[in-house]
Amino acid sequence: MFTTIEDGQRSLSCRRVFQLASIALGALLSGNAFAQSSGSSSLYGFGQPASPSDLARFFSSMPDGRGLPKGSGSVAEGKTIYESQCVACHGAELQGGLGDRLIGGRGTLVNRDPGKAPIKTVESYWPYATTLFDYIKRAMPLMSPGSLNDDQAYAVSAYILWRAGVVGGAATMDAKSLAAVRMPNRDGFIPDARPEKFPAPVKAPHQTKAIASQTK
Repeated sequence: MFTTIEDGQRSLSCRRVFQLASIALGALLSGNAFAQSSGSSSLYGFGQPASPSDLARFFSSMPDGRGLPKGSGSVAEGKTIYESQCVACHGAELQGGLGDRLIGGRGTLVNRDPGKAPIKTVESYWPYATTLFDYIKRAMPLMSPGSLNDDQAYAVSAYILWRAGVVGGAATMDAKSLAAVRMPNRDGFIPDARPEKFPAPVKAPHQTKAIASQTK
């Protein structure tokens, strides 16, 4: 059996890799043993467990209202908050500006006129009202996200929904009533049946080639 110079170099390289791996593993085990013997509860020596107050500001709301916090807010209260915190970006008539347009656009998402772009707003596009509270609470106002308390976020949600013609002017939103709101585009979405193929696309000018190609 003959061994070439190339084979010898490859064998030497492999042994070197194994040696380095053994050294690294030994150092890791030694460091872990030292941390355990010294009574340290943290492997890296920094950080601390999250307290209940730390976790209280994190939440995840579901379309049926699960996960929404306690509290409530009326349309009238929301109008006051909107005018002081939101109008600069979204406009006095919720028509948008620096921020997105919030109302209008019903019936524009699917049309056969290529000259009419879909208008996506809270009113025309969002299928669940609970998403509105979630977004306001997490991300608004733009310059101080998370600064609104739960009552204020419910109130702004109520005001936007009233301006969109979804709820009445006397409405008060809370975890139960917000989840009960039926948005205009509730039935405008289809379940994603992955890994099955998407159903045949609607034949409209706005249909993308990307979706169409997945149905072939």
